[in-house]
Amino acid sequence: MEDDLHLARRATLAGAAVGLRYAADLDRLAREQKSDGSLVTEADRAVEAAIREVLAGARPDDAILGEEVGQTGGGDRRWIVDPIDGTAQFVAGDDRWLVLVALEQAGEIVVGVAAVPAQRRIWWARRGGGAYEAELPAGPEFSDDGARRLHCTLGPVPPLSGGRLGVVPPDEHVYPVEEEMIAPLRAVTTSLPWRTHAALLVARGELDIAVQTRGQVWDFAATSLIVTEAGGRYTGLDGRTRPGPGPALFARTPALHDAALRVLTAGGNPAPD
Repeated sequence: MEDDLHLARRATLAGAAVGLRYAADLDRLAREQKSDGSLVTEADRAVEAAIREVLAGARPDDAILGEEVGQTGGGDRRWIVDPIDGTAQFVAGDDRWLVLVALEQAGEIVVGVAAVPAQRRIWWARRGGGAYEAELPAGPEFSDDGARRLHCTLGPVPPLSGGRLGVVPPDEHVYPVEEEMIAPLRAVTTSLPWRTHAALLVARGELDIAVQTRGQVWDFAATSLIVTEAGGRYTGLDGRTRPGPGPALFARTPALHDAALRVLTAGGNPAPD
């Protein structure tokens, strides 16, 4: 039987292919606002449908939770899907949108895959098996050839006061109340723009810290595992280690994470690095 990681990557590739087709014809893309004010498009729903078809075909007894459809099925195993993470970027023609697929078993994320289709990159992790990055294949078949294992701590790790910070979403989409929340951390780090989701750059070691100002479980399930399997740390700002709603913090090392969390929760009083 196909293993869970291979299935997650295959489902992600199916969703990525659908997303790229819609991205090639944005002028005709139907879009609307959800009840919470966020944007949803025909592409979001089509990508989720493609991913669900792959997952349900291979694991009909598993639950699937998707941003657009909600949860179907039940049991100990649940696939968690964000069909287009960054819909605002997607409809603007920005190539930073992602397709995210993860598997939760007994409350723990055990597989996570994140693709950035327009940049032709894919990341994945298996609990206890490390995190990897590779070029996104052109077709539905996936090979590990050319994959690079990720280690957050390769290269020098600065103290918090010299850290490189990425904020998700991009600055132009950060709400004023969120900007106020992260201002203490901005004051003691260097904020940098990012071309790929900031959490994935933490996994690469190219950013030291990333704050995601809002999200739901599907926003964090895959990236949290990728960062932790690369040797970094992920939690919500309330300290919870399992993905869930609200803002979240990613860091290259536990020490950096703890220092950043103290600054955020103390309202700007830096702790010793």
